[in-house]
Amino acid sequence: MKTLIATALIMASSASYGHDNSFSSESCNLDLNGGININAQEITFSKDKSPLYSITENDTLLINGEKIALTAHQESLLSDYSTHIRNLVPEVRSIALDAIDLAIDGVNLAFNELLGEGNQASAELTSQLTIIRGEVDAEFTQQGNFYIDEEGFSGKDFFDENFEQRIESAVESTIKNALGSLMIAVGQEILFAGGDMKAFESKMENFGELIEHEMKTRSAGLEKRAEALCRSIIVIDKMEEQLKESINEIADFDLITASAKHSIENAKLM
Repeated sequence: MKTLIATALIMASSASYGHDNSFSSESCNLDLNGGININAQEITFSKDKSPLYSITENDTLLINGEKIALTAHQESLLSDYSTHIRNLVPEVRSIALDAIDLAIDGVNLAFNELLGEGNQASAELTSQLTIIRGEVDAEFTQQGNFYIDEEGFSGKDFFDENFEQRIESAVESTIKNALGSLMIAVGQEILFAGGDMKAFESKMENFGELIEHEMKTRSAGLEKRAEALCRSIIVIDKMEEQLKESINEIADFDLITASAKHSIENAKLM
């Protein structure tokens, strides 16, 4: 039963993110070869914590604090690049929070089915996941500053193996605390089945399939949004290549590498 609930939670919370310190799904991979800091005034790109260049006012390029003279075409490329990067932040935040909300829904579906509405186990695990949700939200909104590098968001490991382990630990703790109630619930189910273990096993199997189907259905929209996000990142990667070809001063900087498989591998630069 612990595995069933944990699987539902991890499936929901991992709908858009994998590990290896990169955005990842079955069809999309993003590798960062440096850091990107976004605030209201500028976007700063860095390597090993040292600034490489900044974009201010969307179309102004600064290297070592000095403005680089650009043509109108180069300014247009820079503006498009900056705008696309800024547009990613609210969507990443929205997908992340919705994934955790989906995990919370999974908690309530599972525990409410087993223990009834308003049970303590559901309330406890929902509370822990809500705390994690708040931390993720704060990571995106703190002081209007957003930073990500090879190590993750602001140097923290959200959406990687540690993120999944936190959810698994919350599930394990809740299961342990609710073990008595769960055993009673299981005993009652066996009694209702007249002591027929095969009937009980069949009911539990059907219950697991119901939860899995419900979670997959609810996560389908999230997966589509993740693929759309991937396409946006691929566009940004192509924009970076155009900038490198057009502006000699940043020709050696390659911070974003995005790739896709299957249905989204042919994403086009808009």
